[in-house]
Amino acid sequence: MSDRAVSDADRTTTGQEVVRAADPRAQVEAAGKDLQAFEDLMLTLIEQWGLPTEDIIINVREREKLLRNTPDALEGLDNTQRARASYVAKMILAASVGLFDAALNYLWNETINELRARVASFDVAYFFEIAEPDPARRSTLRTPDDLAKIDDAKLMEAANRIKLISDVGYKQLDHIRYMRNNASAAHPNQVALTGLKLAEWLETCIREVITLPRDNVVAEIGRLLSNVRKQRLTETELTNAAAFFDNLPPDQADNLAAGLFGIFNPPDATPDTLDNVRKLWPELWPYVGEEQRNECGIKLARFRANGDTDRAQRARDLLDLVDGTAYLPETDREAELTQAIEELTNAHEGWNNFYEEPPVAKRLLNLVGKYGQVPAGIGPTYVRQLIYVFLTNGNGIAWSADPIYKELIGKFDTSQARIALRVFADSKIASRLQHELPRTKWAELLDLITPKLTGRRDRTLLDAIRAFNGTPDQLKLDSGIKQQLNLGGPRRRSKKPAGRP
Repeated sequence: MSDRAVSDADRTTTGQEVVRAADPRAQVEAAGKDLQAFEDLMLTLIEQWGLPTEDIIINVREREKLLRNTPDALEGLDNTQRARASYVAKMILAASVGLFDAALNYLWNETINELRARVASFDVAYFFEIAEPDPARRSTLRTPDDLAKIDDAKLMEAANRIKLISDVGYKQLDHIRYMRNNASAAHPNQVALTGLKLAEWLETCIREVITLPRDNVVAEIGRLLSNVRKQRLTETELTNAAAFFDNLPPDQADNLAAGLFGIFNPPDATPDTLDNVRKLWPELWPYVGEEQRNECGIKLARFRANGDTDRAQRARDLLDLVDGTAYLPETDREAELTQAIEELTNAHEGWNNFYEEPPVAKRLLNLVGKYGQVPAGIGPTYVRQLIYVFLTNGNGIAWSADPIYKELIGKFDTSQARIALRVFADSKIASRLQHELPRTKWAELLDLITPKLTGRRDRTLLDAIRAFNGTPDQLKLDSGIKQQLNLGGPRRRSKKPAGRP
């Protein structure tokens, strides 16, 4: 029975009831013989035309597994969400004829479309400030249509950072992205997919993107940024905003700082918007972490490097407003080093990474010099991104770049080694450690930094990591290891930069 034969009464029920009324499980079993006959006919024709027929389509049994589990995966979607899920429909049709690799590609397209829609309904300007730190590239990103210029990896990472998707969701979606890149029709491959796995991924994409409830803090940030742009805030609104800052998680305070910084800099910012930011900025500053504070100075240097004097002056105005001159750029080398780190990450995530990484890695080695001197402001970012590329993308080792990465890691001082020991807690690194080759490189990393870890707490944590029985992507979930990560206590609120005069 086709959906055209569904009764008018059935059409008035919810989407879930329509699916149940149609009873697709029974339909699949009933249509099995016709489907097999159709495939036999098509494979015969393909063979007659001299084309290959081996390993072209997935067997009927695997397709039945997917189709039997599809109604359960779709249960979370309401009628409106179902009506716009055209790529899910294409996924199911592709899978029904045995083209699982194409089905996975359609599923990923649906996921990315929905994630972009989720960002567009929130605040694209704020999102772009988080997703693209380079002011030159950031200046080309303005409207929801420009979301297509952000690659999938950056889109997911920034959405996770501002909590439009959860940490668990990010990890699961990154795995699906990896499989899409290595097991779908997007690229040549010989990977066999299963019906149950496809059904599981469909449910994950629905649960973690399409139907994920928005976090209350994220919603409040979105409303605040919208109001900052639209109208002059009243004293009551400013007081309420200051009270809201007191309850912000540290990472969200950093994100909001990046958003306000971005709102303040464009040449078309209105006087009301500028005044709103000037009043909010000193209230937020005590909650902003060291890395984000230094990021303000780094952006100032890059504005200058790009000849954008107006934006540079506004960035300086914000730092002066909070007595933040200690966060002005130390030298132009810091800006160049930041750019090199970003270029290395972009090269690593590009299609020709084995060829693009080595020259950028060599430039990075020249910038840090003989003694590996890295400005403190970008030290954590430098360590994380270097380890990110050192762990590989899971497909293979960039042999010409790998010795450079080892040399750079070998130049870590004790402080940088301490950061490296704890990078498994970063969602992006943890997601990478799901795969076999990065796990091997993780063991190499521990060997490289072990001589540099002299503190008792660091050695204790190192021993716990080495003794851990699970895979390294699960390290941050272990209660004992989480306790050791938190021994340093919460970040101190202070209007003076920590460790500076």
